[in-house]
Amino acid sequence: MSQKQLGIEAGFDPSSASPRMNQYEKGKHHPDATTVAKLCEVLGVPVAYLYCDDDDLARVIANFSKVGEKDRKRILAIVDTVKQS
Repeated sequence: MSQKQLGIEAGFDPSSASPRMNQYEKGKHHPDATTVAKLCEVLGVPVAYLYCDDDDLARVIANFSKVGEKDRKRILAIVDTVKQS
């Protein structure tokens, strides 16, 4: 998905969607919490995903958000077991 398309789907004006997204990506400006939530909704990821600076952890966050409660409990039990060893 292009920057422009992402911006448009998040509700930005089509004429400013691409430059606005570019400024966010380059760190010149920072989106407010509402904008972050809209972007995450379009991307299908939780908000924590965008703030994660570790690729492996970001992948875990994205995948964890897509599994059901039963699987989440199983995953957390595995993590707790590994953490203790």
